[in-house]
Amino acid sequence: MELRIDRQALVPVVQQIVDALAGWIRSDAVEPGTRLPSIRQLARENLLSQSCVNEAYERMVAQGVLALRHGSVFFVATPRSAVTPAAFAGAAAPGEVETTPAASAPVLSGVLPLGRGGMPESWRESDDLSYAIRHISRTDMAGLFNYSTSFGLLELRQQIQRRLKQINVTVQEHQVLTTAGATHGLDLIIRTLLKPGDCVVVESPGYGNVFEQLRLWGVQMLEVPRTPKGPDVEALQALLGAHQPRALFINSLLHNPTGSNLTAAVAQRIFALAERYQLTIVEDDVYADFQGSASPRLAALDTQGRVIYVGSFSKNLSSSLRVGYVVASAEMSARLAEVKMITSLGVSGFCEAVVAHLLVNGTYRKLVQRQRQRLKCEMCAALQSLEDAEWEVFGRPVGGLYIWARPRVGSPEHVRVQAQRLGISLLGSAAFSPCGRPGNWLRINVAYANDPRALAFFQACGAPDRLQAF
Repeated sequence: MELRIDRQALVPVVQQIVDALAGWIRSDAVEPGTRLPSIRQLARENLLSQSCVNEAYERMVAQGVLALRHGSVFFVATPRSAVTPAAFAGAAAPGEVETTPAASAPVLSGVLPLGRGGMPESWRESDDLSYAIRHISRTDMAGLFNYSTSFGLLELRQQIQRRLKQINVTVQEHQVLTTAGATHGLDLIIRTLLKPGDCVVVESPGYGNVFEQLRLWGVQMLEVPRTPKGPDVEALQALLGAHQPRALFINSLLHNPTGSNLTAAVAQRIFALAERYQLTIVEDDVYADFQGSASPRLAALDTQGRVIYVGSFSKNLSSSLRVGYVVASAEMSARLAEVKMITSLGVSGFCEAVVAHLLVNGTYRKLVQRQRQRLKCEMCAALQSLEDAEWEVFGRPVGGLYIWARPRVGSPEHVRVQAQRLGISLLGSAAFSPCGRPGNWLRINVAYANDPRALAFFQACGAPDRLQAF
């Protein structure tokens, strides 16, 4: 079996082995129970180390793709008989189209979560993370057993401070507060900044979970349309003049769900409006490290403490390694730290130490470089596939995970039927609307968009007359 491993590629060898084997199983429709070459044989045929092959096999066992028998014999696993989109992708977000395959329709391998947030598990790189975890376990007993401080681990905050300077956001250590991921950071901001009955401006479409957080706290939401260049500035100005909202919640770069970026001109106008109307800006930049080039951020324009900036390492490292951060004025950071200690007694010092170690030794920087390169390739291929299928795309994202797109023809019911037929889970407009407004736009995760099922789905929905070809 030839795997065609590229030792010059940015993707680690172990992950290339996993991808190659998964592609072979999928494209050749390999039957469950098929025996794989032994670790020694596959390593010899491809000039690989046995340890790399062994780790790839073990990783695929953990993913349920392979099964292990008699201690050292690996087989293609039997698919689980009842897989639902919610089980495959985690808890369904509000408005998710849970399209389960029709009973008579052939499904290639489980459900394809085309609308899912985040990267696939198969893309995750465990080697460096495992090493960092073992290192901290051996060398940092305090981090292993004790609470962190109210502001968070100093070494990690210093690293965050240096990283922010690279994107022209200059802050002091006491302005950086660590959190248990970006969701925790947003929750702290809402608790500290707002009270029930306040109103804020949110983007539509926008991040559905922040809508739920605001709703839970009794905050009223005013919708400003998102354009490919950022929020509609004219509509924003009208809302600010009519309602005097307390804050604007904005996802500036690699926007979820549209993949669009805030332009410099729009950023300048938003900041001018914020100063004029005494508006606080909550800038969610959790996809910052998927952005290869320096781009305009509202926090970089801020000299008056008007912007509260939210970031995270969970998107790139691990969804389970909950480490994020909030950057604000010294006064606001101190208030956030108080609320943080009251509500959670701090963040995991162990997780903070692991992330700090990865930042200090340069491992994290190399990891995100590989992720950017891979996402760039997947994005280009996905955009071309959508263009070939004559879909409408909301702008043309230059990086990140998401494309916001819709078929130019066909009804929502037709889209649903094709998704069910091909075993695809979707996430549509209602999930990204503050009021749950339905529509025909879909969030496409490029990490799944080049699967044969996704390509067939694009073609079937883009040109119904070609449906019988699939």
